[in-house]
Amino acid sequence: EEFQFLQTQYHSLKLECEKLATEKTEIQRHYVMYYEMSYGLNIEMHKQTEIAKRLNVICAQLIPFLSQERRLTLKRVLFQGSDAEKSDDNLVVDEDPSSPRSVQSYSSRENGLDKLPSSRKEPQASPTSLASSSSAASPSRSKEPPPVPLGLRNPLAMQGAYPPGAFGLPPPGVNGELAGAAGYGAGLHLVSPQMNGSAAAAVAAAAAAAGYGRSPVAYESPHPHMRVPGLPASLQSAASGKPAYSFHVSADGQMQPVPFPPDALLGPGIPRHARQIHTLSHGEVVCAVTISTSTRHVYTGGKGCVKVWDISQPGSKSPMAQLDCLNRDNYIRSCKLLPDGRTLIVGGEASTLSIWDLATPTPRIKAELTSSAPACYALAISPDNKVCFSCCSDGNIVVWDLHNQTLVRQFQGHTDGASCIDISNDGTKLWTGGLDNTVRCWDLREGRQLQQHDFTSQIFSLGYCPTGEWLAVGMESSNVEVLHVSKPDKYQLHLHESCVLSLKFAYCGKWFVSTGKDNLLNAWRTPYGSSIFQSKESSSVLSCDISPDDQFIVTGSGDKKATVYEVIY
Repeated sequence: EEFQFLQTQYHSLKLECEKLATEKTEIQRHYVMYYEMSYGLNIEMHKQTEIAKRLNVICAQLIPFLSQERRLTLKRVLFQGSDAEKSDDNLVVDEDPSSPRSVQSYSSRENGLDKLPSSRKEPQASPTSLASSSSAASPSRSKEPPPVPLGLRNPLAMQGAYPPGAFGLPPPGVNGELAGAAGYGAGLHLVSPQMNGSAAAAVAAAAAAAGYGRSPVAYESPHPHMRVPGLPASLQSAASGKPAYSFHVSADGQMQPVPFPPDALLGPGIPRHARQIHTLSHGEVVCAVTISTSTRHVYTGGKGCVKVWDISQPGSKSPMAQLDCLNRDNYIRSCKLLPDGRTLIVGGEASTLSIWDLATPTPRIKAELTSSAPACYALAISPDNKVCFSCCSDGNIVVWDLHNQTLVRQFQGHTDGASCIDISNDGTKLWTGGLDNTVRCWDLREGRQLQQHDFTSQIFSLGYCPTGEWLAVGMESSNVEVLHVSKPDKYQLHLHESCVLSLKFAYCGKWFVSTGKDNLLNAWRTPYGSSIFQSKESSSVLSCDISPDDQFIVTGSGDKKATVYEVIY
């Protein structure tokens, strides 16, 4: 009888469990439906904001030609009378990126935590400045890119996120260029362990709608004081009305906007902006770049070859050498130069790494290292220049002895391709990120894994701070996260609008840069992420490097060129 009673109770609980499972499925379906509706509303909000801004520019250009009476009437209609009594000259439609006010917006108040003094006057807008404001709304802003389909969780399957054949995926059709996903893709993928989907989507849409993060180096004018409907109150300042982009995440997952210190953008070693000084026309999508210790030579890796450029010669239009590597149709994914400038190590869509001797009159391959993995995604060299680490498409990290050209060991742990790598300055720890959504730390002395950080996004890039215990991680979700390697707290940065494809720390450790599929180069203050400067290129920025003296930045992009920036202090 007791058995029958328990059996009856079991069947009853089983039916209840099945009922709950059905209800869970239905709730999940509703959640997906509401999430898609929220995403659609965010897109519509962005469109309406852009329309309003452009109409504002047009109206501001028309107002000076109207009579005083018509001006007041029109302004009452447009601004509900709140601005009707103000002088026409005080109507600021768009700010010149080079104006002092625009530069000032990149200060400690930029994270939406301070209010501008009420006594501060708006700069007067003459017809000339209004015309320049109109030109600031470039044609690129007028095109509304289509949203990224929900199913494309791996941006490598899209055109331009990585080159043809990258990560074993089918090649795109047009020059490695993006199939238009930068504008709205971030709204889908800003999901992190600390933020629910709707909050993350709101942050991304807010940043995109506000044109936030533009600087004197960028091509578009900033709109830092735009209030974005729907953004959670905790994520934007009620005083200034602009969304924050840098958040501190505590050990229990609580996110708070970061109050930047007064010296965030001041002091020795902190750049003011960067100036483009060279364009290197490689001819293929540039997936890898590196700059020599002497800052004279730049190496650009594309399809089947690395090209060597002498940037000490102004106006040089052609490379000084071409190093043919891999097969003609396979892309170079990483190239690393030893500090003496005499050896270059090249890896990519092949199982073989090429070691080049650059000291000879004509560069030649002096050794090849072959592993079982079909591709190498990233390389790192130990501080003593004796060991090379290769991130493989099968998830393994292969350790090579450069002197004997032999395989020393393999670190196994990533369950999908290992995509990025960096090593601590003392050479004791290795950091790797993977397409399995994990970042792992390895002890090079004991040959074992020390830490594992799990994310909800694939990891595309990372860098270890040369002077402190901070690790910056670039996500497929468009976030940059800065982790403390021994404490649970971290920072989360939201200025990219799409996948963060490369990341590099300055050698002084005080700042770092990240690049993305959204065409942006962002420079950040370590560790809290105050935005130092930003530059927008004409295509996806796939790779970057910083010279050892922190004076130059090199980027490689999807429009078949590399760009050299001079860092201005």
